Amino acid sequence: MFKIIVERECGCFKRSDMEASTTMESKDEALLKSIEMRDTMNNDFCEKHTFSVKEVENTFIIAMNA
Repeated sequence: MFKIIVERECGCFKRSDMEASTTMESKDEALLKSIEMRDTMNNDFCEKHTFSVKEVENTFIIAMNA
């Protein structure tokens, strides 16, 4: 199992329908989902923050950059 975790939840994230933590069966599936989430957060949120994906063992962490 592979996890996707949002490291810090900004206001836009809290108002969205996204989940802060989820699990996927495969690494590829988790990577694609985390990239999709990151892109949505970077493109559709208020742009006060930027987000990136980092991999730590079996977890993809969506981190807030600024």
